[in-house]
Amino acid sequence: VRLQVQNVEKPLYRGTFHCFQSIIKQESAFGLYKGIGSPMMGLTFINALVFGVQGNTLRALGKDTPLNQFLAGSAAGAIQCVICCPMELAKTRMQLQGTGEYKQKTKNYKNSLDCLIKIYQKEGLRGINRGMVSTFIRETPSFGFYFLTYDCMTRYLGCEAEDSYVIPKLLFSGGMSGIVSWLSTYPMDVIKSRLQADGVGGVTQYNGILDCVRKSYQEEGWRVFTRGLTSTLLRAFPVNAATFATVTVFLMYMKSEDNLPECEPGPVIHQPSSL
Repeated sequence: VRLQVQNVEKPLYRGTFHCFQSIIKQESAFGLYKGIGSPMMGLTFINALVFGVQGNTLRALGKDTPLNQFLAGSAAGAIQCVICCPMELAKTRMQLQGTGEYKQKTKNYKNSLDCLIKIYQKEGLRGINRGMVSTFIRETPSFGFYFLTYDCMTRYLGCEAEDSYVIPKLLFSGGMSGIVSWLSTYPMDVIKSRLQADGVGGVTQYNGILDCVRKSYQEEGWRVFTRGLTSTLLRAFPVNAATFATVTVFLMYMKSEDNLPECEPGPVIHQPSSL
């Protein structure tokens, strides 16, 4: 977020690792965890929605095909925007608060919940949902590629339930799914972050998505749409590796507890929806 929204004329950070070092130096190690309350509150519900909607949509579509995997993932991504957008708004505002200050002299927001309450009091429901359209445009295809990649990877690697290397294979498949999903829509994430950060200093720069795209491109060129990509990919692999592997193994365990076959006939573990 810091890299995506920094002023190009007066940049604070030269890149991912300089940003990391600067935050620790200027704001202590706790600066790296600004805004953590918002994801901790929202991610449980988001993952429950995503895997639940994806599984049920895939069953409703009838056949476990690559196209249906993409459509089911896209449906899940679209629905979870209801939680994702306000969560990321609070996270963005908290992460930008007190930038470069070791000890914050003044705090606009005490925590993520306080941040959302104050935004609501000042701007109403529209303020809470700032960036909703850009979040929807980002998340819908992103989750489609997310589940499609995982399905293709597990099939290609031959993830069998009795395979002694099934956990590393699931971790690798999940990690690669996260990377592909972020790469597929990353420019829109930059736009979303800029829209949600807009007005933090009291000045509003953008009138909407297209205006943000136009002004960002005019000021910084096409590279603006890759700002912060390195840090995002470094985060994406371990996070999604853990997420997909945990969900898959948990559902396999629950199914075995019900004295049902661990796998359907065939060489691969299908999506959690098929287990």
